[in-house]
Amino acid sequence: MNVNISRPSHPGYGGLDHLATAVLILDGSLQVRFINAAAENLLEISSKSMLSQPLTHLLSGAESLSEVARAALAQDMGFIEHEWHLARKGHPTLLVSCTGTPIQGTEPGILLEIRPISQRIRIAREEKILEDQKFNRELIRNLAHEIRNPLGGIRGAAQLLERELDRLELKEYTQVIRAEADRLQVLMDRMLSPNRLQQSAPLNIHEVLERVRSVILAEYPQGIVIQRDYDTSLPEIIGDREQLIQAVLNIVRNAAQALQGQGQILLQSRALRQITLARRRFRLGLQIRIVDNGPGIPEALQNRIFQPLVSGREGGSGLGLMLAQNLISQHHGMVEFESAPGHTCFSLTLPLSETETT
Repeated sequence: MNVNISRPSHPGYGGLDHLATAVLILDGSLQVRFINAAAENLLEISSKSMLSQPLTHLLSGAESLSEVARAALAQDMGFIEHEWHLARKGHPTLLVSCTGTPIQGTEPGILLEIRPISQRIRIAREEKILEDQKFNRELIRNLAHEIRNPLGGIRGAAQLLERELDRLELKEYTQVIRAEADRLQVLMDRMLSPNRLQQSAPLNIHEVLERVRSVILAEYPQGIVIQRDYDTSLPEIIGDREQLIQAVLNIVRNAAQALQGQGQILLQSRALRQITLARRRFRLGLQIRIVDNGPGIPEALQNRIFQPLVSGREGGSGLGLMLAQNLISQHHGMVEFESAPGHTCFSLTLPLSETETT
């Protein structure tokens, strides 16, 4: 279907500002002739800076979309890109659908309609994560309880056996048994630790980040550089200070271990407006971003990284990220990540205001 539009820059097209869908009108050279208010909000850029600019100058990675649009103009045929990664300069990438309709008239052009689909996919992913968390917590709790009782018996038997042994070299074996039993006991305690009741109180999220920063710098006094980019205007959050410290610490420690003691980590805080977490909408939220320049998470592990006992590091327990996600979930938040070689970013999103809609 073609749209009969003679001049996209005509004031009459201001009616497109009333649409909730982001609309851009490009001329035959694929330069922006019109942008409505919804598109300004989506792209987070003003119309004045976009008008008469090529699409590829405004959106990173728009070359493929430009090729499709140019072919649509040449063939006078519309197109639909169901999943297109919209890379906005200086902003996170969005997953959108894009519909292009050729324009007939004295000047050729094309009308682009851009609809974000990231939110729908994100909600579905959140629901699956919450379902998996519930199953994993039950599995881990049952497993921990089953292991703790015989573990205590093994340690006690090793201790009694050690008292009966005369040869020092034989006692070394019993000491290994005791040491490994103690290590497993600590692991079981970590498995069960998220089940304790929250001790919520007003707190400054930057105090949490600074505590984590000091711990990591103490563990890695040389080689690790931790940069800070805080929004100091953020209000206090209601939460369990120790649980939030543990959640952030698990993620930052994973980053430090991936860097093998050499590299950079960025701790960043930002305010968010009108966020949806597990189908609950909040007027205000905050986001903590933990970014490192390490080798990245192996692609084969990315879909399972929050599952228990899954680790990309030799000797890792595979519990740190699962526990972090469980603790943030108890604060009605969500943990997400994106990873590629040289750039891994974990985003912790937490609500700051009361629920607006359900």
